[in-house]
Amino acid sequence: MHVHVQGQNGEAKFWLEPTIELALSDGLTRIEISTAQRLVQEHEDDIRNAWRRHFAS
Repeated sequence: MHVHVQGQNGEAKFWLEPTIELALSDGLTRIEISTAQRLVQEHEDDIRNAWRRHFAS
């Protein structure tokens, strides 16, 4: 399970399992990556639920 994060100048992919962890990034600054990771952590339940709904069909 993972989530893609899009920024103005790049993107990142975060694994959600077994723990939230940066998989890769391209074009984002360290600050943008840290902010994205914090947001993924804050919204982890919503992201997991959306993932399950999307892939259940």
